Amino acid sequence: MKKLALVLGSLLVVGSVASAKEVMPAPTPEPEKVIEYVEKPVIVYRDREVTPAWRPNGSVDVQYRWYGETENKTGKEDTDGDWAADRNNAGRLQTKTNINFTEKQSLEVRTRNYQTLRGTKSEASADQIRLRHFYNFGKLGSSKVNATSRLEYKQAGNDGGKSVEASVFFDFADYIYSNNFFKVEKFGLRTGYAHKWAGHDNDATLERALINFESEYTLPLGFSAEVNVYNNYDWSHDKFTTNKGDKKHAYNGELEAYIYQHTPLYKANNVEVSFDFEGGYDPYAWHQYKVYDGDRRAYSIYMLPTFQVAYKPTEFVKLYAAAGAEYRNWAVTKESDAKNWRWQPTAWAGMKVSF
Repeated sequence: MKKLALVLGSLLVVGSVASAKEVMPAPTPEPEKVIEYVEKPVIVYRDREVTPAWRPNGSVDVQYRWYGETENKTGKEDTDGDWAADRNNAGRLQTKTNINFTEKQSLEVRTRNYQTLRGTKSEASADQIRLRHFYNFGKLGSSKVNATSRLEYKQAGNDGGKSVEASVFFDFADYIYSNNFFKVEKFGLRTGYAHKWAGHDNDATLERALINFESEYTLPLGFSAEVNVYNNYDWSHDKFTTNKGDKKHAYNGELEAYIYQHTPLYKANNVEVSFDFEGGYDPYAWHQYKVYDGDRRAYSIYMLPTFQVAYKPTEFVKLYAAAGAEYRNWAVTKESDAKNWRWQPTAWAGMKVSF
């Protein structure tokens, strides 16, 4: 019995140990580290304008203009030479190109080609080409004065008069008080040198030193103004005859004073109809000496009212047309006997493309 009891006891011990192993929990692996990637929120300010990077830009403006008769009279019919304009029954094709190469450097090219109209008594001016290169030096030191250089070349058609000019314009506009009713756009002095000649004859050579005043203003009610004073000291290759004898040197000056006004009459979508006006001294001139029996002072005053229409099919294209008449003392400009202000009808149309 004792043996049987020992065997049964041994079996109970072995069974309990085996059952104990079955109920022990299996070892669990350590949990993996969870790495969270948090993206920073991107905030878009819809009311904040982002200035695009600067790029080269410019424009091309092609215009054709018609000149009528000076109150039904042409230069050939004006036997007294005191009535008609220099251009009658003529057309002019003008192309003006502006290219801004950099933020400081630009080029302007303007060509004018005149045509007489067939079947009419007509006169036209000589063709002309003008090239201007500008370089903006910016503010001078810590001042508010802006300096811009200009290189210019002009030539009339058929190997006519030519000139080259180099000048620098010093703009003091930031020193002049401006507000919402009166704004000074340009106000400064231009100093420079010019060389003029015609054909291949040294006798027609002229040198010029210049100090000019130039200004532009924006006024209320659609008005704007421009005032320029040109001061030139000339010396020529050969002597010229004056009332004080033969001279090589002379001082000459001119005043330009213009007023402009723009009145919109109708505007809808991309179409605008307006009444425009310009006029003033163009120019008032004075000379140190009387030359060839001329006056020391002369002036031409004009006004040009027009109705204009402009249409912009896209942001970069503008079509325009205008018609009106110019009132001016065309032929007699001597200050002592300026007279004969006459009307000359004119009209033009064109297209300007910006890029």
